[in-house]
Amino acid sequence: MSRNKLLLLGLLTAAIIALLVIGFAPQPVLVDQARVVRGAMEVIIEEEGRTRVRDRYQVSAPVGGYLRRIVIEPGDPVTEDQVLALVAPLRPEALDPRRRAQAQAAVAAARASLRSAENRTRALAAESTFAQSELERMRLLAVDGNVSRAELQRAETLARSAAEGFEEAEERVEVARQELNAAQTQLAYAGADADDVDSLVSVRSPVNGRVLRRHRESEGVVAGGELLLEVADTDVLEVETDVLSADAVRIAAGQPVRFARWGGPGELEGVVLRVEPAGFTKISALGVEEQRVWVISEITAPREDWRSLGDGFRVESRFVVWSEDDTLVAPVSAVFREADGWAAFRIENGRARLVAVEIGERSALRVQVLDGLAAGDVVIPHPPEQLTDGSRVRSP
Repeated sequence: MSRNKLLLLGLLTAAIIALLVIGFAPQPVLVDQARVVRGAMEVIIEEEGRTRVRDRYQVSAPVGGYLRRIVIEPGDPVTEDQVLALVAPLRPEALDPRRRAQAQAAVAAARASLRSAENRTRALAAESTFAQSELERMRLLAVDGNVSRAELQRAETLARSAAEGFEEAEERVEVARQELNAAQTQLAYAGADADDVDSLVSVRSPVNGRVLRRHRESEGVVAGGELLLEVADTDVLEVETDVLSADAVRIAAGQPVRFARWGGPGELEGVVLRVEPAGFTKISALGVEEQRVWVISEITAPREDWRSLGDGFRVESRFVVWSEDDTLVAPVSAVFREADGWAAFRIENGRARLVAVEIGERSALRVQVLDGLAAGDVVIPHPPEQLTDGSRVRSP
């Protein structure tokens, strides 16, 4: 074999060996990269909230009666003591022909009873007058001793009895007269409308504000205490947000809160007023029972910025439970559990190095790094399962 052929064969063998080495050598792992930086960081709890008026007034009918039609509309402004509705007395019951005839007969009977009582009164008046004159005659005779003391006492008794009978007869006349008036009134007002303005009861607004809801519109019979309208001052709104009880323990009165996705531009500033002391159970969309707590907040942004908001509008509440203007932060996806602590992969000279880290606060996207990493370090978010300490890595 010639020298040239041997050289060519050697080169070919070397090329095959190199290709085999390259083919079976471990390839760099394709990973994402992120840098550890210093900057501001916030820990925010986000939940869906709902606006509500601070003071809601439910206006009800003060008495039972016939409600006149309510013409005021939801959203209309009202002033304190403004008349919102009118309640008239219940309309008298209409009489059918049979009952009307009975009512007319009752009037006739009452009139006859009155005449009888008046006749009886006149008769008793005459008896009382006679008994009184007889008593006076007996007294004159008693002065001369022409009648006995017993006869005088009998005359006094008869006079007193006659006078009392006359008084009782007069009272019977008054009773009969009132019974006649009652029977005549029932017949006269049967089925009549109660149009007397003085008999109307006014339902007034308790506060300056707007009508939120109208529970009754058309006229009709209402019971005392029946709900008619809801009135409130819509310039004073609160936001109620139910959060997980585990998150509620990190929220306190006075903490800042921002309201996003409320329908207008930007976010609205607010502050937490109170955290309700009692929780409640709620079934999540996934069917999981959750213990949740109401957090009540106030919008502190200028009223002109959120004038379009009303009662029961949806907002997204973002509670700022922790913030720092200058701290070391890394992507939260770059740290993971390792034994009893936390770790991350740092890229050094094209290789992934496993380093132990100490973390502080965590948000949805970033984590505070207390130890193990420095500003400018490049870490690997979402490290692949096949990545190990010392693995060669490359970026996409």
